[in-house]
Amino acid sequence: MSFLHDIQNLDRNNVGGWPQTVKIFFTALLFGFVLLVGWYFFVSDQQDSLNSLAGKENQLKQEFSAKQAKSVNLEALQQQLDEMQDMLRQLLRQLPSKTEMPELLIDISQTAQAAGLESDLFQPGPETPKDFYAEKPIALRFTGTYHQFGTFISGVASLPRVVILTLHDVSLTPKAAGKDGTSGGQLVLQGTVKTYRYLDDEESAAANKGKPAGGAK
Repeated sequence: MSFLHDIQNLDRNNVGGWPQTVKIFFTALLFGFVLLVGWYFFVSDQQDSLNSLAGKENQLKQEFSAKQAKSVNLEALQQQLDEMQDMLRQLLRQLPSKTEMPELLIDISQTAQAAGLESDLFQPGPETPKDFYAEKPIALRFTGTYHQFGTFISGVASLPRVVILTLHDVSLTPKAAGKDGTSGGQLVLQGTVKTYRYLDDEESAAANKGKPAGGAK
């Protein structure tokens, strides 16, 4: 009761005259408050850091699992890639060779004539070497009917060598009307087509010489 009595009768204007027990009590209370505030802010910061590290740990675990799965399958994937590249080379070797390309261009032109197409332009351009093959553009202008174009395409597909023709900036339009006011069902095909041949090992090595790792072109 004496301690409670001392607290109730404290003289705020005479702190130095407070009883010793009261001074010790308030000092301990102040010290405890300071510790509590310090602990709160310190632990709060540490808790944020802990949460951040826990999130980073989960992310690193996921990245590790993904990389581990890739490393486990790396050998099998590399083998599949090697097999696909071998298949690609085999397919490309079914294309015309360098020595066969001039004859092939003649065959394509003659196939167009045999189909009844009128050739206003058939001009091969310089070829562009790639990794395993080379592409050769041909600027052309053919005139004929739907049936004749169909015969031409069928004839190209029947050539002894595998022939790939891709269209680039090609248009198919009705032929301008003649004196009788009609086009006679004639169409005009003009633009650029590209055909392809395979590169031998020496040409392929030359085409890839100086390229950065990774196959950048």
